[in-house]
Amino acid sequence: MSLPAPVDTQDPVLTTAAAARLLGVAVSTAQLWLESGALPSWKTPGGHRRVRLSAVMQLLEEKARRAGSATPAAGSQPDRTDPDFLPAPARNYPIPANEGARLAALQASGLVDSAPESVFDRLTWLAAQVTGCPIALITLLTARRQWYKSRVGVDIAETPRELAFCNHAILQPGPFIVEDATRDARFADNPYVTGEPHVRFYGGIPLVDAGGHAFGTLCVVDREPRRLRERELRALKELGAIANEELRRRTG
Repeated sequence: MSLPAPVDTQDPVLTTAAAARLLGVAVSTAQLWLESGALPSWKTPGGHRRVRLSAVMQLLEEKARRAGSATPAAGSQPDRTDPDFLPAPARNYPIPANEGARLAALQASGLVDSAPESVFDRLTWLAAQVTGCPIALITLLTARRQWYKSRVGVDIAETPRELAFCNHAILQPGPFIVEDATRDARFADNPYVTGEPHVRFYGGIPLVDAGGHAFGTLCVVDREPRRLRERELRALKELGAIANEELRRRTG
């Protein structure tokens, strides 16, 4: 019987498709390498191949050495100097303990700056409807940005990471609720509270990949202080669960 590999938050688990993106090869080629043992891998109980990020990076380094180059060819691996995926040297916002691995997994997912998807757009629309909030978002947190995979009620596509309420939401397993940001010392001076869009209420559900890395949130925002009723909170949790299922379908 195939067993999952032990959890290692510093060495993310990748799907075959994610490994192929990093290696710069077709999914079928990556699948062949995994099945032949060229890349150490294992099968999940569902029969899907999984591989560690460290194994992929080791293969890239071996390919580079054989080619007589210090680094792999452009496009064959993520840009390790991309500031979006390098932990910020100085920060004034809270971060997860596994921030480095989280950023590596987020980069490998290919979700950041990806095209809109109707399944996520439906979830943000429903989140706004069931809670009565004018703003609903699916956010992804890089080292520098909070980027919106889907959005309702705002025109901008991203904000600086340090201004994101979602920094706090991804630190916990359940909902993160702020009923009145003006009365919360963590957010009272935030430019999005003191100015447009004048955030008062925030409710976020963390979105976590199969490896346990919190990529961002499904969240709702209101311009008035409020408290979610029990049915509204339950609905937001259910929509967050669906968003998590979609995320894990893409990443592992």
